[in-house]
Amino acid sequence: MKATVIVVSDRVLTGERPNGAGELAARLLHDAGLDVTDPDIVPEGREAVSDALVDARRAGHRVIVTVGGTGLGPRNLTPEATAPHVTMELTGLMMQVLVAGLANTAQAGLSRGLIGLTGREPGDALIVNAPSSRGGVRDTLGVVCPLLPNIFERLDRGD
Repeated sequence: MKATVIVVSDRVLTGERPNGAGELAARLLHDAGLDVTDPDIVPEGREAVSDALVDARRAGHRVIVTVGGTGLGPRNLTPEATAPHVTMELTGLMMQVLVAGLANTAQAGLSRGLIGLTGREPGDALIVNAPSSRGGVRDTLGVVCPLLPNIFERLDRGD
């Protein structure tokens, strides 16, 4: 199954900050058995993220992980850019990610990431918004990756 990572960060884009969290996300997805492309780096803001999500779907990616843009800053608009692409939020999964994160840091409560499906039909995709920290990526994908087979088995057979 094809997966991609979209890193949402002005500082990573300009080279001011290394892409450690994006590279970790790609490695964790690969370790989960997915066919992962190199992370795509886009600027913060609604339009760039939305365009990257559209491009990822057009490329046939079934798992799309965004890294960054989930905080409280004025350009942290990844959840707002993601929401129009999600037809079904997986609130229980978002809560599991929050609980996992809170076990490691109280700052996990400041992340606003969405997790949801682009539809309910075979071929639809899962979009996961992860924070920009390596710990946040580890917590998020530590919850999501083990559930991917179950999610896509149900989605692809139309349950």
